[in-house]
Amino acid sequence: MAKHYKLQKYSGIASRHQCPSCGRKHCFTLYVDEEGKPLDESVGRCDHESSCGYNYTPKEYFRDHPPIELPKYQPKQSPNYIPYKYVRKSVRFDIESDFTRFLHTILDPLIVEGLTDEYKLGVTKAGDVIFFQIDRNGKCHTGKIMKYDPETGHRIKDENVGGRINWVHSLLKRMHRLPYKWELRQCLFGEHLLREFPDKTVALVESEKTAVICAGMMPQYIWLATGGKSQFNERLNVLKGRKVVAFPDVDGYEEWRKKSASMPELNIAVSDLLERMATPEDRQNHVDIADILIKELLHPEPTIAQILATLPKEAQLLIEDLGLEVVDDWQF
Repeated sequence: MAKHYKLQKYSGIASRHQCPSCGRKHCFTLYVDEEGKPLDESVGRCDHESSCGYNYTPKEYFRDHPPIELPKYQPKQSPNYIPYKYVRKSVRFDIESDFTRFLHTILDPLIVEGLTDEYKLGVTKAGDVIFFQIDRNGKCHTGKIMKYDPETGHRIKDENVGGRINWVHSLLKRMHRLPYKWELRQCLFGEHLLREFPDKTVALVESEKTAVICAGMMPQYIWLATGGKSQFNERLNVLKGRKVVAFPDVDGYEEWRKKSASMPELNIAVSDLLERMATPEDRQNHVDIADILIKELLHPEPTIAQILATLPKEAQLLIEDLGLEVVDDWQF
C-alpha cells in the first residue's frame, strides 16, 4: 500500500530544519508519513517563499527516484531434452557417415560397428556425423552435426562449405518440432557410458572425434569429450566419485591443469603426455592424443632391430662377430 506524505506539523523549533537551497536554519518543513518519518531530508518546503521558494514534493521525489524492481525469483528450469526417437532414427548401420568411413581406414570393421552403437553415432542424408549428447540417465540433450574428410579424418573447415557445424536442436526448432522457448543445457559426450561401466577409469578429451578414436584403440577406459577446451566446467560434476585422467590437446594443458586444481572435489589428473611428446610440428598442427595414436599406428617408428636388418650383410656379420647385443629400449 502506498504511503501518504504531508508537511510536518509545527511542534517547536526542532520541527523546522535548515533549507537545502538557501541554507537558512529553522525554516525548512519536511514531508513526513503517517508515523512522522520524513521521506528524505531534501523533500520539503522553505518558509521563505519569495526569496527562496524551494518546494520539493514527494511526487517530484518519486519521479526523480523511480523504485528499483528486483528480479522475480525464477526456479531453475529442468533441462530440455530431444525426443529419443531422433537418436534411434539416425543411428544407422547400413549407411556410413564420412567420419565412420574414415574410422574404417584405421580400425577393424567390427570395432567401428561397436563404436557406432556404443556412442550412438548418427548420420545425416549428406553423410555428416551426429555426435549425440546423452546423459547418464539416457536423456538426449542435443546432437552436434559435423563434416569430416573420409580420407584424412580431418574436420572440414572450408568457409565455402555450408553447414560445417550444426545442432540437432537448432534444426528441430526451425522445423517447429521443439517449442520456441526450448533451451539447451549440454552434457558430456559419452556421458551415458558412465552407468554402463561403473568401474572403469574415465579418460577425458576435448573433441568427440578424439573420444571415439581413442575408445577404439584403448577400450580399457571410458572416453568422454567436453566438446571444447573451454568446456572444462560444471558439466564435469557428473564425474564426482570417479577416477578421471584428462588428456587436453597440445595447447590446452595449462588451462586444464588450473581448472582441475579449482575443482578439488573431483578426482581429475591432467596428463602432460602431449607436453612431453609433442614436436614443434605437432604444436603447430594443434594435435591431440588421437593424432598421436593414429601416427603411431600408421607410421610406427622402426625398431633398432628393423633398422639393422636393412644393413648390408657384411655389417650384420661384423655385429655378430663383435658379439654386440641389439637393444630397442635405449636408456640414458
